[in-house]
Amino acid sequence: MTTQVDSLSGLGSKRGKALLVLLLGVGFLDFVDASIVNVALPSIRGELGFTVQNLQWVLSAYLLTYGGLILLGGRLADLFGRRRIVVAGTVIFLASSMTAGLAASSELMVGSRLIQGVGAALMVPAALSLITTTFSNPAERQKALGAWGALAGLASGFGVFLGGVITDLIDWRWVFFVNLPAALVILIGIFRLVPADGPIRVQRVDVVGALLVTAGMLLLVYTIVQAPVRGWDADRTVGGLVGAGAVLLAFLVWEIRQAEPLFPLSILRVKGLAAADVTMIVAMAGFYSMFFFVTLYMQNVLHFSPIQTGAAYVPVTLMVAIGAGVGTGVLGRVGTRPVIVGGAVLGAVGIFWLSHIPVNGTYLSDLLPALLVMAFGLGGVFVGVTTAAQAGVPEEQAGLAAALINSSQWLGGALGIAIFSAIATARTSDVLAAGGAPGEALTSGFQDALLWAAIFIAAAALIALRSPNTHGHEVGGATENPVTDELIGEPPLDPVGGRG
Repeated sequence: MTTQVDSLSGLGSKRGKALLVLLLGVGFLDFVDASIVNVALPSIRGELGFTVQNLQWVLSAYLLTYGGLILLGGRLADLFGRRRIVVAGTVIFLASSMTAGLAASSELMVGSRLIQGVGAALMVPAALSLITTTFSNPAERQKALGAWGALAGLASGFGVFLGGVITDLIDWRWVFFVNLPAALVILIGIFRLVPADGPIRVQRVDVVGALLVTAGMLLLVYTIVQAPVRGWDADRTVGGLVGAGAVLLAFLVWEIRQAEPLFPLSILRVKGLAAADVTMIVAMAGFYSMFFFVTLYMQNVLHFSPIQTGAAYVPVTLMVAIGAGVGTGVLGRVGTRPVIVGGAVLGAVGIFWLSHIPVNGTYLSDLLPALLVMAFGLGGVFVGVTTAAQAGVPEEQAGLAAALINSSQWLGGALGIAIFSAIATARTSDVLAAGGAPGEALTSGFQDALLWAAIFIAAAALIALRSPNTHGHEVGGATENPVTDELIGEPPLDPVGGRG
């Protein structure tokens, strides 16, 4: 299922620029919603009666359905039309944002967040695949993908800032109500700027494959987000991981046997895609966790107010934009590999610096310099990885490729929070048991978690170092043939999708 786009939609035209801004707005809305709630959690807990243990589901519910359904959402966009799917997702997102803002109970709040995640799982891959199929000119496509790559990093910081301002100055409910006018503008823009999809020509839908991949991803994400509470060595955690692996393996076996699979495995032969997805998982485990622990440090140790915490991320957001701009500017000349590796190294250095935060730290001396180094690197990583994951993808599989890179991002974030939260909690408990003060214990736990976050990002740099180096110019169907690669002197793909 393809979307025909007229020649007036290039970046040189007003329509093309407006279309890119619209599609970036779709992604920004969904990315911001993953972090905008963080600062409002204490207020939500106080008004809706959440327990400390259950409060995590305000965040995890969104991540669960988003991560669990995004592969299906991306493939539905390929099969049934990208405009249809992005419209459906936006309507679902709008309605669930309204119910979340009106929620009078913890149950309604969690239910609304689950449905929000469903909407986002449809919106994001459809919007990103519209970018890759609309801007087919290599230079324009590279700029558009660079802008999308910067988006997630910008949203991480801006979401915390906006959440702090809204919670402090208005009311926590507007953290959700602010989505309503934004979603309405997006819907109007979609109908005005995105050409209508052609008739649906799908003869058969792989229902079994859809059920298997959805069940496997939901179980995997659920097990990961619950692991810090239950423990990584708990029977339910181990059983959940084994069960998710078994279901996903069954999904792959089923897909191999299908003439019209939901997940064409040929997409994994696209140059750089597999390596980009693995790099994203490992890098996001570190970057996403960093925002989580630094926010907790500012609020619980330095006693920042919500608006102070949000304002602290303004320069970070600007530096992500600068890093993304520099990365986009050099990517066409040097390729994705140096941009990703350089960004990951800077990110690891910045977060390693943050792992030395003291109990009596200050923002200007102990946080801001390290955050700026980290942010510049983050911009480069997102631009490089997003471009590497989309270059060379056939148009009929663009939605699936978009879903893969976005699911990698959120799976990495969930994995990082789960692993590093367990590390931080264990260290904090040890310090408290030894008679340490609460502030000292919390800070010590955050230090250990941030150190491991830096290690993960350094590992992402090593993975990228062995990955194919694409320049973002490949358009449609540029796949690799391992046999041909060997004959012309290039070694075949190694198990993580990089070069041996």
